[in-house]
Amino acid sequence: MESRHLRYALALAEHQHFGRAAASLGIAQPPLSTQIAAVEREVGERLFDRTPRGVFPTAAGAAFLARARRALGEMTAAAVEAGRAARGETGRLRMGFIGSALLAPLPGVLGRFRRSRPDVRLDLREMSSPEAAAALVAGELDVAVGRGAPRGAGVEGLVTVPIGADHLVAVVGVAHPFAGRAEIQLEQLAAEHLIMSAPEQEPAVAAHLRSHFGPGTTALDAATVSRDVHTIIGLAACDVGVGLGPARMRLVTRKDIRFCDVVPRVRLPDLQLSFRAADDSPVLAAFLDIVRTNCAEVGSLLDDILADRQKRTIEPVPDRG
Repeated sequence: MESRHLRYALALAEHQHFGRAAASLGIAQPPLSTQIAAVEREVGERLFDRTPRGVFPTAAGAAFLARARRALGEMTAAAVEAGRAARGETGRLRMGFIGSALLAPLPGVLGRFRRSRPDVRLDLREMSSPEAAAALVAGELDVAVGRGAPRGAGVEGLVTVPIGADHLVAVVGVAHPFAGRAEIQLEQLAAEHLIMSAPEQEPAVAAHLRSHFGPGTTALDAATVSRDVHTIIGLAACDVGVGLGPARMRLVTRKDIRFCDVVPRVRLPDLQLSFRAADDSPVLAAFLDIVRTNCAEVGSLLDDILADRQKRTIEPVPDRG
């Protein structure tokens, strides 16, 4: 039994006449009569009473038609859902990200993606850069946002693009001597108790700062370490020391802290977005479209990478015989 047989039976029940039902279906009357008879033989019951007044469903026919309507409805829904999935309108996106990315650019990116794909389930996890990279390689994430390029085994299978440049700033409590300054010299920070990301959480940042402070500086080794920028800011407000972090920390508004630029300017490793090169998920493609629109740093780089990947996917394998 095929879906057309169900449509034939429903049309006959609606029009109560073989000729009118056949016309509505765009077929001749004899084939319709033949197909209805074939359905009745397969079911093993008479589904319609043929009377001079018209054709009417029997009790068996009414039960059959109720199921037929539901079956056709499910088939239509299945086709619709398949199309939505192919367009990336349903499904799931798993993302690991560092906390500072929630200051920028993730609010704009995730907000826009959420509005354009409300039925996509977002699985969001705050993680350190190394944790997110490892989870992405292992297939536990679809997207990782961290600072600096991913490191470790398997990262050669990832595509990585910059989504945010940033530089170092200092944050202090309002009672700190630096609170009234617009700038702090880098060598002045070497004499302060510092608050910063834990080196094992953000190794790219730690290595970058160490290269600027120099090998003889002990301030980094004695620093109070934190997992995220909000804790760095909070500890600075408590006068624990001088917090160091990305300039996007300035987006945090509090009355008990002050921000100072560090001179000379120290550019931090870029925020980087990574995904598996072999991942052809429509949901991921839809998300990358939003990233391309919202993150100026991506530029044409993402387009070039995706175009190259598509070219390599469709190119025929050379005959080596």
